[in-house]
This record gives sequence, structure tokens and C-alpha cells, in this order.
Amino acid sequence: MKRRQFLQSTAATGALLSLGGLSLSFAERKTKQITILHTNDVHSHIEAFGPDHNRNPGMGGVARRATLIEQIRRENPNTLLLDAGDIFQGTPFFNFYGGELEFKLMSRLKYDAATIGNHDFDNGIEGLYAQLPHADFEFISSNYDFTNTIMDGHVLPHKVFTKDGIKIGVFGLGIELQGLVNAHLYKETKYLDPIEIATDMARILKEEKKCDLVICLSHLGYDYRSNKISDVKLAQATKDIDLIIGGHTHTFLEKPEIQTNAAGKQVLINQVGCYGLYLGRIDFFMDSEKNVSANGVSITV
Repeated sequence: MKRRQFLQSTAATGALLSLGGLSLSFAERKTKQITILHTNDVHSHIEAFGPDHNRNPGMGGVARRATLIEQIRRENPNTLLLDAGDIFQGTPFFNFYGGELEFKLMSRLKYDAATIGNHDFDNGIEGLYAQLPHADFEFISSNYDFTNTIMDGHVLPHKVFTKDGIKIGVFGLGIELQGLVNAHLYKETKYLDPIEIATDMARILKEEKKCDLVICLSHLGYDYRSNKISDVKLAQATKDIDLIIGGHTHTFLEKPEIQTNAAGKQVLINQVGCYGLYLGRIDFFMDSEKNVSANGVSITV
């Protein structure tokens, strides 16, 4: 995707969002740009869909995603690439290689971090652990307690990245596994309340780590008709989160949605469907007084 095309797509969505409010135009101040690229629920879709596919003809595929990511990184080197879980399960590639190919390709694409989805336990916690040597990126999960499991010590509760002097804190949340995944697959992994954990993680990253941006990689799901915790409920119940990158429900959003958090400020939520059909892009702009604005779009792969 060429830069001109991206700007046209962004203008069409009208997705310029103000976080915290701006009093002057960016042209009047020196600004820094941080680009967040993201995927979710790729489900082992390595190759593009065939030209005769009834729903997604010719779409997706790691090769096309790699080309897009490389073009965007050339445009803005201050880019993070993140995934919101369910990397595994969905094609024979997973059945045959057990996740090795997925992690190797993500490493070649230079993903910075991913969180863990429920299907990432489909070969058991031992199967997930066995593939970790093939992942040259961090796994971040804040509300899965892996004490007394083989994954203990191999997953971070949060991580801080620095791009162009801007500190970006990332934490991760997973969906409740009980009733969704067979207990023998996740063993003694404990699920912790995502609202409580998110509140604590966001506070640590914003106040203690002095992060300029806080991102939640969520595999909770976008929204539900029930009281089940979702990205929308998470955004409304917490503060200090700037962006929630979602997964699990395969929800496609053309642009980030805006929710109001517990402190009355705006928080963005985005999710880009499934199977690697789309690449999410969100650009944050920060001026010299650390006022923040953002725009976002979902790019067809």
C-alpha cells in the first residue's frame, strides 16, 4: 500500500481522533509519530485465500502482509507490530507443524509482541512451550498466572518499548479459559480478573514507568450482549489505557472505535477481523507538550 493510498483511506474514514484535547494544530508544533500495526486471530493462515474463494478471493497471506509492513516501516521507522492472540489453529499448517511455522514467520516479519489466545493452548501448554524457541518476539499476558506450569517465567506481564523518545507500555489480557478450553490443556494456569489486572497494569505503566502511551493487547472479545467482560467494558471501567487492540470475536472495525473511560477521557479500540485478511494501522502524533492525537484505518491485505 502506497502512502498516498493510506492517506486517502484515512481521510475517507474521518478517523482523526483527539486524546486529551489539542489547542494548536500540529503544524505549529514539532510532532513525533508512532505507528502501531496489529493483527489478531490469524489462525495459522499462512497462504492467501485462492482466487475462487467464495468470501475472501485472493485476500490475506503472510507474504502480502510482509510487503505492507515493510512499506510502512520505510515510511515511519518508529513502528511497533503487535498481535492479539489466536495465532494457532485453523489450517493444516498447524496440524502438521504444531505452531513452528507461525512463530518463525512472525519472527521474520519482526513482530514486537503478542498476547496469548485460547486457541494457542490447542496443543496443550506443553505444545505452546515447545514452540517458544521459534519466536523472536515477546509474549505478554498479565492476567494468566502461569505459576506451577511449564510457561512460568516465559511470559511478561508488561513491556515498555521506546520509539523516538516516546515510551510505549504494552500489557496483555486473555479470556477466561474454563469452559472454553479443556482443563488438561492449560493445566494449572490461573485466570485473574481482567479489570483489576488492567487497572493495575495501566497505573504501573503510566505512573511508575512514565509511559506516554499505554496499549492493551486483549483477547477478551469486542463486546457481548451479556455481562461478560469485553474490550468495550474494559475501556469504560478503567483509565490510563490509550489503545485496546482486540481479538477473539473476529470483529472487523474499519477504523478504531472511541469509548469514554472511567476518567472521562477517550480510549481507542480496534480489531481487524481474522485470518490475516486485514492489517490494523493506528498513527499516534505527540507534540512537544505531549498532547496526543491519532488516526487509524484497517488495510486490506
